[in-house]
Amino acid sequence: MGRTDCTVVFSSLTFAACFLPSVFCLYFLSKNPRWRNGVLLVFSILFYSWGEPRFLLLMLLSIGINYLSALGIAGSARPAVRKLCMLLGVMTSLGLLIWFKYSAFAVNSLSGLLGLGDVMQPKTLPIGISFYTFQVLTYTIDVYRGKCPVQKNLFRLALYISFFPQLIAGPIVNYSYIQPQLEKRDISHEDVYLGLRRFIIGLSKKLLLANLCGEITDLLGGGSSMLGAWLSAIAFTLQIYFDFSGYSDMAIGMGRCFGFRFLENFDHPYVSLSVSEFWRRWHISLGAFFREYVYIPLGGSRVNKARLALNLLVVWALTGLWHGASWNFLVWGLYYCILLIIEKLTGVSEKLPRAIRFAGTLLLVIFGWVIFYNESLTQGLGQISRMLCFGAEHLSDGVAVYCLKRYLGVLLISVAACLPWTRLRKCFACRNKKLFAAAEGIVLTALLVLCYLSLAGSSYNPFLYFRF
Repeated sequence: MGRTDCTVVFSSLTFAACFLPSVFCLYFLSKNPRWRNGVLLVFSILFYSWGEPRFLLLMLLSIGINYLSALGIAGSARPAVRKLCMLLGVMTSLGLLIWFKYSAFAVNSLSGLLGLGDVMQPKTLPIGISFYTFQVLTYTIDVYRGKCPVQKNLFRLALYISFFPQLIAGPIVNYSYIQPQLEKRDISHEDVYLGLRRFIIGLSKKLLLANLCGEITDLLGGGSSMLGAWLSAIAFTLQIYFDFSGYSDMAIGMGRCFGFRFLENFDHPYVSLSVSEFWRRWHISLGAFFREYVYIPLGGSRVNKARLALNLLVVWALTGLWHGASWNFLVWGLYYCILLIIEKLTGVSEKLPRAIRFAGTLLLVIFGWVIFYNESLTQGLGQISRMLCFGAEHLSDGVAVYCLKRYLGVLLISVAACLPWTRLRKCFACRNKKLFAAAEGIVLTALLVLCYLSLAGSSYNPFLYFRF
């Protein structure tokens, strides 16, 4: 598990009051595009060094080797040499990820089967390694495929990999998509406003909703009663969404302020009518990576049923393990693999009424988060059994009742915030643009004030995706 040093968390007073204003000032004082890229690169390296100084060289090594590998790919007409250069970059980056994230898990799992117990201590996980590794892979592979030109400017490639808004937890950005923006960006006053608005919304999701839902999860654990088990599961379902989507909002918002347009990473996943739709809406950039670089090369869905099941098994085993080197993550990935195979081979989700499809999908997702949250499969299955009233000795308990009374308002607001209000917002905006703009400004200012008060008055500020 990586460190959660507050200096590398967007939802920290140090970042919001010192780091970000400093970047903005120097960035907009620099009129030359090269100087602006230089400002972002220096602050990105400072950002990462502040949180994990000893692992900075690791990231720079991955950047340097893939930079040279891509030059080798572009500089040779011989297929064997091009492939060798591509494999050098890809295997180096994947090798570093596997060594730091999975080596102890693999060794200890094997020794456990032999009855030897744990023989290797887990390594400290470099912050953001799962994200920046996938980004550098998209660059080297896309150059090899001929989808994008080689980047001869090392500093531009380093900025792409280390850019601080999406360095720690994404979204994962394909190089072929961002490459033109590294060379030239036009920034308007509207871009800055929309970026700041998006950042405030993301910060509010994290501090005002995710953290409070996290308090419920921490108080209840897996719950000792049926009510406690359900409250814990619902609270974590809300916490992980607002935690991660809030971070993505902040990353997209900051990128917009600097002239970068990142693709969306979440699209109201909890209104989905099927598991397939949920994964088209949740962590979109990760799904796109596995689809383009694993699923489609394996044959995608244009294969027979047995091969389709195998392709899904590979993708979802990797998806589970990407989230962490632990059996619960692997089981969580295989859980979704089974659900998706059933959906694709039977089409059962399309034959049911919309209300049942919605409720059924949401329940399956909640059960999935229970498996994801609990570090052991036994604990996860125990919580699910209590939710279904099989393993619970009581329907409720004192802690669950206390949490329900204290946090009911937060839970209701969080549920409402999961819904898509875009159409309603557009309707109000069209009726009276000036009034809407004034009201929006007041709301955003109030949210920002509440966020700063939360930062100043609370020491509880976890970030879930530092685990990955």
